[in-house]
Amino acid sequence: MYNNSIIVRDLGLQHWKIVSDLMQAFTTIRTVETLDELWCVEHYPIFTLGSLGTRKDIIKPVKIPIMHTNRGGKITYHGPGQQIIYLLLDLKRRNISVRNIISLIENSVVDTLNYFFIKSHIMHEYPGVFVKNKKICSFGLRIKKGCSLHGFSLNVCMDMRPFSYIYPCGNKKINMTQIYDFKKNINCTTIKLVLIKKIVNFLKISSIFYK
Repeated sequence: MYNNSIIVRDLGLQHWKIVSDLMQAFTTIRTVETLDELWCVEHYPIFTLGSLGTRKDIIKPVKIPIMHTNRGGKITYHGPGQQIIYLLLDLKRRNISVRNIISLIENSVVDTLNYFFIKSHIMHEYPGVFVKNKKICSFGLRIKKGCSLHGFSLNVCMDMRPFSYIYPCGNKKINMTQIYDFKKNINCTTIKLVLIKKIVNFLKISSIFYK
């Protein structure tokens, strides 16, 4: 029963630290009977350093806050106009692996972009989703108590300049892009609805509760 339902929360524009703390607390207190959740959010400008990240990946002084996080990966940037979806899933209960979740993210994003006639692809040497060899989607996960935390960010229509202050994902070869570079009339609200539908379909969920 629990695997057939999911709660979707639209959190709007939020400070990263507030949402991160709520996500950690949710995972700590959840039980085998807690429904899985998807949290849809945009963040005020912030750089986050994953478990493998270092300040060497910051290539010029920045006034934007830099926060450490327990997700995997290195450094990335979050800001308004970037659609983030946190996947709070009980992997043990669903009997799915971390690789399954990564595939779910990749396929959901690729299918969503394809829905808007934007052709994207996976580069197996670099995590994420790419359009014309530029990165449009980044992801990072953590597993705790057999459950996933964190998720992925899809660049929609945002100020891209802060990405030039860092080596995105700690890689000097990666350049970033966003949906606006290919389609001008798409916003996060539109993207979010399609992403949710794709994720729910991949998880084979029949009941969605919007909060």
